[in-house]
Amino acid sequence: MLGSGFIGRFYAESLHGQRSRDRIISIYSRREESAKKFASDYGCTHWTVEMEEAVSHPDVDVVCISLPNNLHEAAVLLCCKHKKAVITTKPLGRNAVEAKRMLEAVEKAGIFNGYLEDLVYTPKFLKALESVKSGALGRILWSKSRETHPGPHSDWFWDLEQAGGGCILDLGCHCVEIARGFIGKDIKPVEVMCWADTQVKPIEAEDHAIGLVKYENGAIGQFEVSWTFRGGLDLRDEVMGTEGTIWINNFLRTGFEMFTTGKGGDYLAEKAESNSGWLFPVGDELNDLGYNHMFTDMFSAMEKGIEPKETFYDGYVVNAVLDAAYKSAKTKLWEPVQLDIWRGQTGLTKPSNLVEFDADHYLIKEETTHYGAKKLIIKNKKSGVISERVL
Repeated sequence: MLGSGFIGRFYAESLHGQRSRDRIISIYSRREESAKKFASDYGCTHWTVEMEEAVSHPDVDVVCISLPNNLHEAAVLLCCKHKKAVITTKPLGRNAVEAKRMLEAVEKAGIFNGYLEDLVYTPKFLKALESVKSGALGRILWSKSRETHPGPHSDWFWDLEQAGGGCILDLGCHCVEIARGFIGKDIKPVEVMCWADTQVKPIEAEDHAIGLVKYENGAIGQFEVSWTFRGGLDLRDEVMGTEGTIWINNFLRTGFEMFTTGKGGDYLAEKAESNSGWLFPVGDELNDLGYNHMFTDMFSAMEKGIEPKETFYDGYVVNAVLDAAYKSAKTKLWEPVQLDIWRGQTGLTKPSNLVEFDADHYLIKEETTHYGAKKLIIKNKKSGVISERVL
């Protein structure tokens, strides 16, 4: 494990708990006291403040990167050098150029690579995706993902150089990949329109943003992200198709509500702002946030010699979309997504929205009225006149 902070500990809990046969052998931390404490807490036989020492350790098969964004590339290159499988926290890079270098490096080295995008492994997302793929929602038209909270835990997130961006990069990476999952990861994102601003925090990066991602088949993805939201961690997704809609609430108001004076409370849930009053604890954070399913997929794929559901390639595509978002936030224009590497479908066009009713008409809508009659709204193919029929 490279990194002993907040996310590294989340990962450790899941790694040791879900499959019960995976163990963290070596922990690297930039601070000796943190490395020793992590090793003690999780039973690691080796700790170090030298990154290469951890990566090259003879008993290490897989390197898990839970470091600040600016250290991802150096860690990945060490994994390539020592031919160690690598899985990394999101985002892959601070930008698409950095992400592309990492993607090309791991593929040239021929090592297993996994992108730890936990929110596309949540039980609710997986169930929703199964329904989408089965056709329950028809053709997907729109996918919206929202992640907002009062701000990240560690100091480096707030530093533009180390992090590479603000809430767009930190949270938007989740939202973009969720939308890609529902719309189709083989459907090319082509352009982005984004608003972003620094509304509250005394930082150089943005703390609030809203964006639209247009896909080649006409579908639209939407992200809403903020480090200024008060009330805890709000994770919500929506997906709409021609035949149905799904709403998902992953973290707030999920059916577990509690009131307390706070006298006996401490940690209740990630980014909870209070331990008193009406609170919304999460039943099983590791599972509800997708960590368990994510690591099971990663290690099962590794053992089978296949790619996991999320690879460095996915991280690269996400970075490219977010680069366009940052550019759009400055120009106030739709900006193209620059993808030097694309492995999905090409040349798609927006499907026809014309639904045949009869030889002379298209169907706009049909419904049953409150008085029991069936009403049809139709459009004449030649004249364009819209009319209704009550059956």
